[in-house]
Amino acid sequence: MKRIACLFALGLSCAALSAQLQITWTNNLLSVTGPNLPSGKLDVWYLEAFCRPGAHDRDWRQTTLPHRTTLLTNEGNRVLRFRTLVQTNVEVTHVVTAGMDEIDFRFTLLNRGGQDTDLQWFQPACIRVEKFTGCAQSNYTAKSFIFTARGLTTLDQTRRTEDALYRGGQVYVMPGVELRDANPRPLSLDRPANGLIGCFSADGKQLLATASSATHELFEGVYVCLHSDPLIGGLKAGETKTIHAKFYVLTNDIPALLRRYQKDFPEVR
Repeated sequence: MKRIACLFALGLSCAALSAQLQITWTNNLLSVTGPNLPSGKLDVWYLEAFCRPGAHDRDWRQTTLPHRTTLLTNEGNRVLRFRTLVQTNVEVTHVVTAGMDEIDFRFTLLNRGGQDTDLQWFQPACIRVEKFTGCAQSNYTAKSFIFTARGLTTLDQTRRTEDALYRGGQVYVMPGVELRDANPRPLSLDRPANGLIGCFSADGKQLLATASSATHELFEGVYVCLHSDPLIGGLKAGETKTIHAKFYVLTNDIPALLRRYQKDFPEVR
């Protein structure tokens, strides 16, 4: 009751509270629910993988590091706190917070070991967008987008390739990232102009997008999914690094999305 009273004091009505996104997590599946989401729900595989460098031409099992995630607290399906252990010596504490039209992720990575680790990048969130786009694997690229030198570019209009260790999907490697460190899926000839990847809703009225403060690659997966995979760049013994990421669920307004992105991630301008 005290929390509700405080929210009312801040000017939040019952209608506003009911419209706010909510989050739960079970068996590595983060579920985002809200009345403004198509079908009312968004499923996210969370966390998916932690990766060594040199991933592109190597068996995926030799790239990924074992990890185990524990949910520490759930504060009213609005704030989730986690602890992930990566191959024992790296501890990742992370907080996921639901807002009115966004999900905020804060990661703190600490190497507790006595030696440097070559943890290069990670896949925190495999966002399943089949219900949001109303599309299947065969056509969701036409409703999904990144930003290239040509501006907003739907994924079906990017310069796509097919040859890779694993077929299917498309990887968009950020400028400055070595291609040999990328996901072992086909590499697009287009490099992203910023760290945003997203899609449009089935009715065209909304968009879903995600970005982080340090992007390794953007990825169109093989499960009608989208990824924004952050760059870690290794951790020295005792070193701590922080990474910030967001999901946006907005009205279909690209200039407004870009303004939010630039405001939330000024360091990537």
